[in-house]
Amino acid sequence: MNCPAPVEVTYKNMRFLTTHNPINATLNKFIDDWPFEDGAPLSNQIVDDWLRLVKTKFHEEPGCCIAVCCTAGLGRALVLVAVALTEGRMKDEDAVQFIRQKQRGAIDSK
Repeated sequence: MNCPAPVEVTYKNMRFLTTHNPINATLNKFIDDWPFEDGAPLSNQIVDDWLRLVKTKFHEEPGCCIAVCCTAGLGRALVLVAVALTEGRMKDEDAVQFIRQKQRGAIDSK
């Protein structure tokens, strides 16, 4: 699918920048310890850690933007954004549609 990046997704007080292939100069800004295979389900640990990060960052730094990288641009970053949106009270289907409007080819239903 190789979606174009970066794309900003904003909802309520949350801002996300989905990107892939960070460069060496920005690599230290990315958390490197939440890998999961494309198409694989998120582990409960990754979901819990992700939601904790989202809650903490947007509480401590209102207006900040969290960059989410899936390296290959195949949609994993968008899955994490969708999880945050649904946790923010957006309906599942609405979160998928919202992301699709921002990034063509995102979260394909195939």
